[in-house]
Amino acid sequence: MKNVVVIGGGTGLSVMLRGMKQIENINLTAIVTVADDGGSTGRIRRQFHIPAMGDVRNVMCAMAEEESIFTSLMNYRFDGECDDVGGHNLGNLILTAMTKTTGSFMEAIRTFSKFLNVKGQIIPSSLQVITLYAVMEDGTIVRGESNIPNFNNRIEKVFYQQRVEPTREALQAIHEADVIVYGIGSLYTSIMPNLIVDGVVEQLRSNPVKKIYFCNAMTQPGETDDFTLEQHVAAIQKHSFPEAVDIVITHNNRAEPHILEKYKDMGSEPVRVAQEEHSYQILYRDVLNFDDDLIRHDSNKIRDVLGEIINSKDE
Repeated sequence: MKNVVVIGGGTGLSVMLRGMKQIENINLTAIVTVADDGGSTGRIRRQFHIPAMGDVRNVMCAMAEEESIFTSLMNYRFDGECDDVGGHNLGNLILTAMTKTTGSFMEAIRTFSKFLNVKGQIIPSSLQVITLYAVMEDGTIVRGESNIPNFNNRIEKVFYQQRVEPTREALQAIHEADVIVYGIGSLYTSIMPNLIVDGVVEQLRSNPVKKIYFCNAMTQPGETDDFTLEQHVAAIQKHSFPEAVDIVITHNNRAEPHILEKYKDMGSEPVRVAQEEHSYQILYRDVLNFDDDLIRHDSNKIRDVLGEIINSKDE
């Protein structure tokens, strides 16, 4: 039985975990960012001063043993904007109530994970109410995770202005991991917010196990415009350490021209490999689907690819 730790946030992480929970012979742990400050999550953060829970909620639903009507209800968003419950996810409200009832965000996650029969463990990277900042290449400083992609500028680095304490459980999970995966998702606002929590990089560096980066299929407007695969990896290395990535998984699928044209109009293009030689291994795999003319990672294909790597004899 191997301990597999996945680090990230956002919908990409949920897509990965929906497939990975089906892999046999692993203990699965998701370390999730709590830096989100937009939408329902941001409103709850400001009103109740508790960590951002939107990504945790998404992951919890993805890792539930069976995705039932109740997991669908967890993601139900009430109509409206900012009046009463308008704009809120039901799951966010439930987790808020449980946090207030138990007095602990971590205990609320554990309790509701049992209720949903979550396959694995969900750990926030920190229990603090934290704000993510970005320094752009021209020196502009942007405050707030939800604001960072809105600037037509290239990100130099992301950081916190305060010392951010990691959860003991996150450090322990990394220490005990047999495989570490950086999840699909927004590079600077889903993956990096976990890596720059104090102590996380040190723990990653001290564990010599294979570290896998599952690269995004498309560039993200406002965050990774024109980024190659190599630039994605370099950004992770810059926010952690040079040996942070051993294997990169990228797609070998190609969308139909009309789909690519639609994404180009939105400022997004396929992430390409620009060099022939790398200090890390690159695996090209069939990991996408194009249903409804959308370019999306396929949970079952991710399951097959990562299952093969995780359970290979050289791991």
